[in-house]
Amino acid sequence: MSQIRCQVESIAPLTSTVFRVDLTPDVSLDFKSGQYVLVHMGEKDQRPFSIANAAHDNNRLELHIGAEPGNKYAGEVLERARQEKAIYISGGHGEAYLQATDKPIVLIAGGTGFSYAYSILMQSLKEDPNRDITLYWGGRHLDDLYYHDELVSLAAHHPHFTFLPVVEFAEENWQGRKGWVHHAVLTDYADLSGVQVYIAGRFEMAKVARDDFFARGLSKDDLFGDAYAFI
Repeated sequence: MSQIRCQVESIAPLTSTVFRVDLTPDVSLDFKSGQYVLVHMGEKDQRPFSIANAAHDNNRLELHIGAEPGNKYAGEVLERARQEKAIYISGGHGEAYLQATDKPIVLIAGGTGFSYAYSILMQSLKEDPNRDITLYWGGRHLDDLYYHDELVSLAAHHPHFTFLPVVEFAEENWQGRKGWVHHAVLTDYADLSGVQVYIAGRFEMAKVARDDFFARGLSKDDLFGDAYAFI
């Protein structure tokens, strides 16, 4: 597995526990939007993180790393990036990347699963800005949706893009969607037979969503997510 050295350009907090890591690879990485890289921590220690930037923008890499207290898996990657100012990666990996389609696209993200959806969104808007694409992004609190304002602005400039934030524990004055993110999709779609769905988040959410979406007519060939390689 060939490795690429990446210079760490910046590490910036997106929330109290999520960090944006901007990298410049020594050579441009050939990947597809929706794929991930493996950060090589040791010979048999490679850790996956979704690529947040679109494939057409492959002279850089943007990762969104969630590192809650006690999460050594992600925390050690951030610590190495800070200390050594460089990390080694390989990619792109994964089969849940953006597919050629004329169907409307539904993106579903929980937490930092957003980075997966964001890559697909930005590539789709560049390739076919007239294709309908809807992003449902769920978080426990509104502050967890760290690109909220950017996505609202993006939707205002792209008439075929709809952004629907979903907050599990909403403040009293919150006027948007509440609860679980995949339930918001079920509320909007009585029939999913005519769309493509891309999903990233906790495995438990992906499993329940798969069952519920198939019951609404979604084709197995139109559901994509890295979780489905494992569950």
